[in-house]
Amino acid sequence: MQRRTTTTGGQNKSEMMPGTLELLILKTLERHREPLHGYGIARHIQRVSNDVLQVEEGSLYPALQRLSVKGWVKAEWGVSDNNRRARFYRLTRAGRKQLATEVADFERLLEAMLRVVRPA
Repeated sequence: MQRRTTTTGGQNKSEMMPGTLELLILKTLERHREPLHGYGIARHIQRVSNDVLQVEEGSLYPALQRLSVKGWVKAEWGVSDNNRRARFYRLTRAGRKQLATEVADFERLLEAMLRVVRPA
């Protein structure tokens, strides 16, 4: 996953913190409550982040596979809106539990980082 930042020399892309993509995927699936295919997940993240976060296929599908192996998402084959065969992902009960843990850990980390970067 890439986060876009603009610099005086043009556009600069940098990677997100490790584990962030999995958190964003789990949260996206929780919000939708219905199965989504990979492209739908990527589009949701990009749209909600106002195009700041862009998930590339090379990062998305391995992350979905890791989440599936851990039992946090379940994948099933289906047909997309444009009549193409696609894997649709949904959050499992274990995934919901893990999401709560991931969000709490992320919020704790974010608060600590903000304490460091904010003026005293």
